[in-house]
Amino acid sequence: MANGIVERPSSLSGLTEPEAKEFHAIFLTSFLIFTAIAVVAHILVWMWRPWLPGPKGYAALETAAQGVVSLLT
Repeated sequence: MANGIVERPSSLSGLTEPEAKEFHAIFLTSFLIFTAIAVVAHILVWMWRPWLPGPKGYAALETAAQGVVSLLT
């Protein structure tokens, strides 16, 4: 301690150990929430229009959907 200045242990990021742990916890929570939202969004889009249509393309899916609608009405 020179001239009343307390030197903190430095790291590459400049954060102390408790600050780094707090940042890590916030980052991890945010990442998991983002990932969960992305997974739900992908499932909903897949249910709306699958990325791998049948051999006749999306036209086959549309005729199947029309058949289901006609059966339900």
